[in-house]
Amino acid sequence: MSEAVAAPDQASAATWLGFTLMCLGMFMAILDIQVVATSLPAIQGALKISRDAMSWIQTAYLIAEIIAIPLTGWLTRALTLRWLFVSAISLFTLASIGCAFSSDFVTLVSFRVLQGFAGGALIPAVFSAVFLLFPLALHPIATTFAGIVAVMAPTIGPVVGGWITESWSWHWLFLINVTPGVVAGLATPFLLRAEKPDINALFSLDRTSLVLMAVALATLELGLKQAPQDGWLSPRCALLFFASGATAVTFALRTLKTVYPVVELSTLRARDFAIGCALSFCLGVGLFGSVYLMPVHLAYVRRHDAFEIGTIMLVTGIAQLLAAPVAGALESRCDPRKLSAFGFGLFVLGLGLSALQSRVADFDEMFWPQVLRGIAIMFCLLPPTRLALGTLTAEQVPDASGLFNLMRNLGGAIGIALIDTILYGRTIGHGLALRDRLIAGDVTAAQAIGLDVELFLHRPPNVSDATVEAYVRPMVERAAFATSVNEAWALLAVVALIGLLLISLTRKANA
Repeated sequence: MSEAVAAPDQASAATWLGFTLMCLGMFMAILDIQVVATSLPAIQGALKISRDAMSWIQTAYLIAEIIAIPLTGWLTRALTLRWLFVSAISLFTLASIGCAFSSDFVTLVSFRVLQGFAGGALIPAVFSAVFLLFPLALHPIATTFAGIVAVMAPTIGPVVGGWITESWSWHWLFLINVTPGVVAGLATPFLLRAEKPDINALFSLDRTSLVLMAVALATLELGLKQAPQDGWLSPRCALLFFASGATAVTFALRTLKTVYPVVELSTLRARDFAIGCALSFCLGVGLFGSVYLMPVHLAYVRRHDAFEIGTIMLVTGIAQLLAAPVAGALESRCDPRKLSAFGFGLFVLGLGLSALQSRVADFDEMFWPQVLRGIAIMFCLLPPTRLALGTLTAEQVPDASGLFNLMRNLGGAIGIALIDTILYGRTIGHGLALRDRLIAGDVTAAQAIGLDVELFLHRPPNVSDATVEAYVRPMVERAAFATSVNEAWALLAVVALIGLLLISLTRKANA
């Protein structure tokens, strides 16, 4: 690109405080997804929601969020960064109150849509603020701070959600957003620098493109949600994916021709930005995938509750906190390509070690892979952000930040769908294979499921086949599931490896 981001010459204490409040709003938006996921059974029981409908509490939020993220550039131009944040945090707070006092399923889902849309605007706004509010010398510090907040929320989410549900009630999953939201909404107008809104941009919006983008992203999210259960080529999923692809292509063609695009897709012509978006996608697959896989294994195989799972996963968060200042310091001194390569290489190693974990893997066995991933995540987030956004103009940054963050969320959605496909599709086959080996008298199969070898070789007298089956079946199911979990970890490692290979395609001029 021809010119770098036009950043201010200095950053005042008020700017730093305003930016901190923006990060707090982003933290609450990301945390909300995790704490609600932990406590879905409690909400289901309280509102008498069917099992089939329960997932919509999360899906409604995620669809609205993923639609809002790419709109942030247009909203920033129309409202300015300051008033976009105030509007988004105010809507998020009011929607949180609405969720807390919902008395039925429809009301709750409606407020979750508003909550998700507001939360989706908060995330890219923070990363835009790094490049719009601070001078170039402070970009590494601001990016590090925002990065810590972004990755800490999903890490501590399970323990926070479990503690709230066990100590208070499900209503407080939403009410914890109110105080931070009110403080941030009231304070930031006096802290962030004033700019003139472009109200005309609100009326120049290409509504057809907006509808096309919303349909493309919503149908993709719905297809990814259903694919693990129905099959990726099932009629319903095929229709959803076709609708998503067709509307996405139409949206792209229309957007590239319009004078006032909803999203500035032409930014993707910048090679480093396009590769940065690909790296963000790969990080999303690994980050959200690992945060999803660990609780699944610990809950189903190890039988831990939400609070215990959260405390085990805190290892990743602590590693991130310790690595963040190092990554931030190195980012201003080293080639972001090399730092990104280091991060993704370490990420591959951390994910790959988890793919080798045993059926009884718990805190001790998960400790070092978590440490490696925690360190790696900071290097996979901070240098690629600079790589992607650091060479763009100030006018390009808001749209580019939306696309960059959208790719991370899309990576997470696709990664979780692929993980579920492995867990749903492979576990039955692994179970049948273990069953056949046990019937054939394979001692290693008995050891693999945790069955006492003496008991296996010398079956007690007067024990019926039904009793044996009832005793062994849960052990077989858990061992088969653990094998599928390892295969899912291997998939995440492969995606991280693809990210590592992509870094070689970036330009050396970014050093």
